[in-house]
Amino acid sequence: MTDPGGAQRSAPTTAVIIPALNEAGNLESLVAELLAESVEWIIIVDNGSTDDTAAVAEEAGAIVVSEPRRGYGFACAAGSRAALERGADLLVYMDGDHSSRADELPSLLQPLIDGEADLVLGSRVLGHIEGRAMAPHQRFGNWLSAGLIRRLYGVPVTDLGPYRAIRAELFVRLEMQEMTFGWPTEMTVKSAREGARLAEIPVSWRVRREGNSKVSGTVKGSVLAGYHILRVTFRHSRGGT
Repeated sequence: MTDPGGAQRSAPTTAVIIPALNEAGNLESLVAELLAESVEWIIIVDNGSTDDTAAVAEEAGAIVVSEPRRGYGFACAAGSRAALERGADLLVYMDGDHSSRADELPSLLQPLIDGEADLVLGSRVLGHIEGRAMAPHQRFGNWLSAGLIRRLYGVPVTDLGPYRAIRAELFVRLEMQEMTFGWPTEMTVKSAREGARLAEIPVSWRVRREGNSKVSGTVKGSVLAGYHILRVTFRHSRGGT
């Protein structure tokens, strides 16, 4: 890349952060696909798994970070710290269930690389959702939450999906606090409050390869996720931190 003065700049470095709870059956193929995309670091955060998640991830070539405190936000925070310690310029978040496609990563990163955005959200609504990949209550909850964010924060988001990419400097400014499934929502609404440039790109959403979803797989998981998303949405609209 070349800056406006004509000097050559090095390409930004990228870390992909993947919270994982009992995802041993999915990580070998997911890590292999990500390695083909030439990212600098793939960081698997073992969030208290009782299977071989850590061993499989390490064998596949990922960096493994342990975060025994259960919670999506705890896992994302631990992975983010590891990425920042290594000097990553761009942080990418995706689930460990193989529902997102590694080959769509370049499209997710491009607005950041081109200097057009500070946070890029992968929108499943604008892309393709495989049959049975999202239950009706998930689709409704996502539609409701995205609509509230559009109204309360004035940002034209269509989806609150987990596949996203953010500049490290913006991430540091956000001072993320939410240690639940409300983490992606907090990142989105705080970025909006910061005046950051948000962009959406279409992404795919597939049925998980193996195992059960921690959210849609149980009624309790779905209710808790919805509660935390709405709580975070309203709290920050009132100026909460």
